[in-house]
Amino acid sequence: MKLKNIVLLLLAILLGGMIFYRISENKDKSDEGGKGKGGGDKKPAKVTGMVLKPQVFSDNLSLSGSIDANEQIEVRSEVSGVVESINFDEGTFVSKGQMLFKINDIELRAQLSQARTKQTLASENERRAKLLLQKEAISQEEYDVSNADFRSAQAQTQLIQAQIAKTTVRAPFSGKIGLRSISKGTYVTSTTVIANLVNTNQVKITFSIPEKYATKMKVNSPLSFTVAGSKETYTAKIYAIEPQIDVTTRTLQMRAIAQNSEGKLIPGTFANVALPLENINDALLVPTEALIPVQNGKKIFVSIHGKAKEIMVETGARTDKNILILSGLKAGDTVLTSGVMTLKDDSPVKVSIKKDKL
Repeated sequence: MKLKNIVLLLLAILLGGMIFYRISENKDKSDEGGKGKGGGDKKPAKVTGMVLKPQVFSDNLSLSGSIDANEQIEVRSEVSGVVESINFDEGTFVSKGQMLFKINDIELRAQLSQARTKQTLASENERRAKLLLQKEAISQEEYDVSNADFRSAQAQTQLIQAQIAKTTVRAPFSGKIGLRSISKGTYVTSTTVIANLVNTNQVKITFSIPEKYATKMKVNSPLSFTVAGSKETYTAKIYAIEPQIDVTTRTLQMRAIAQNSEGKLIPGTFANVALPLENINDALLVPTEALIPVQNGKKIFVSIHGKAKEIMVETGARTDKNILILSGLKAGDTVLTSGVMTLKDDSPVKVSIKKDKL
């Protein structure tokens, strides 16, 4: 009996303690709720912020472009025939005017010999007709026929000479020649690609900008760019701008040229272009995490007299970490940079100012 009484006593004490704890907890919550509803005693949210200061900002456009060779052609033969000789090594530098390959011209030379014989005969006939005309032994019409025959024979000779000249294919400019697709003895036509010839001492960077920046673009404006696989930053200068906006993409295409004497830039690769627009001496920049997208635009919270105030802002260019504020804020405002997603307008806040550099 004594053991049973002891157990019942312990259970009663335990039950009483639990009831007392529950009542105390509910009372504390009720007191906290009362203070919150009363207004003014709500615990302020802890947030971090920064005091907005004007600073120098270089407004750059980040664009994607492509690198093209300054000059590039597919080497072909204008006349058909069998390749007699190949006078270049694949992947080497060739000079302007250097012979690349030769087409067999034995038939054309035979035709030239025949044409020259006809031209000689026609020239002699024309000379005799001219003498007879001076003696009034023939009519002007008869002389004109002889003269026309001579001119025709002369033109035929020049045509065959031109065809023979085309059997020798020379480099139209200095550059690096690629892999050849023919061998000696190959029969080629005007559609046969022999190799690619590329001049890469300079390269062209082709890119497009949104139409709203079109009026800011000028020839000879500098820019910088990088390529994949390299940490080096290259410079270029705009040399040509398309005269009209592309109505499909609403962009303006332009080209810049860069020096490539070391051959590090390979045509066909992509370029990450940084195009300077303007330098702003009193720019207002805020961290991107401070910006909150909303249905009607974008907003930022600032601290005014210990309360969070939401302000609609207009933004401009952005960097990896910051964004340019065009309107809505002013220098000296305390911008809230963290803990802003749970805030509401007029929420009490306790701001910890950070002095991190933007």
